[in-house]
Amino acid sequence: MQLLDELRTHRLLAIVRGPDPAAALASVLTLASCGVALIEVSLSGADALAVIRRARAALGPHFALGAGTVLTAADAHAAADAGATFLVTPALAPSVAEAGRVGLPVLVGALTPSEVVQATSAGATAVKLFPASAGGPAYLSALREPFPGTPFVPVGGVDAAGAAEYLRRGAVAVGVGSPLDRKSDGKGKRVML
Repeated sequence: MQLLDELRTHRLLAIVRGPDPAAALASVLTLASCGVALIEVSLSGADALAVIRRARAALGPHFALGAGTVLTAADAHAAADAGATFLVTPALAPSVAEAGRVGLPVLVGALTPSEVVQATSAGATAVKLFPASAGGPAYLSALREPFPGTPFVPVGGVDAAGAAEYLRRGAVAVGVGSPLDRKSDGKGKRVML
């Protein structure tokens, strides 16, 4: 899988997580059926590896299905075994080096310039600017000055209006979670799709 090409082409990485594995799987399948081509299932969700396995079986071997919140070497191996085609980390973690060993591209979380340097030196396919809401689109512009060739994917607090602004300021894609995979039940309660 050419993760960077996929990010540049589709510009959206949907992030699914939650306490209900059946709802998470339904969200993945709904997003895919609506044309979302890059989906990450966060390992912080309940039974996330099973969700990845079932989604892989339903979507086929070529769908860009990733595992997020991959922190340890064991997480990287488990995600690869479950059928993930890419990994996502919230920060520099042991899983970054392990991604190369299991042969998967990795989107590495970073916020500061020092972390951006470390992420790219560690082999990041792209840098997940996280949490993007900490600095907003202006911060992405500031980072792009010393790192003009670094592909950034802002994640964390990105909504529709923010997504357009991040893309305008040079992000290769944006990662969006709860605005995509949650809706209201009409009584103010948030539920999975």
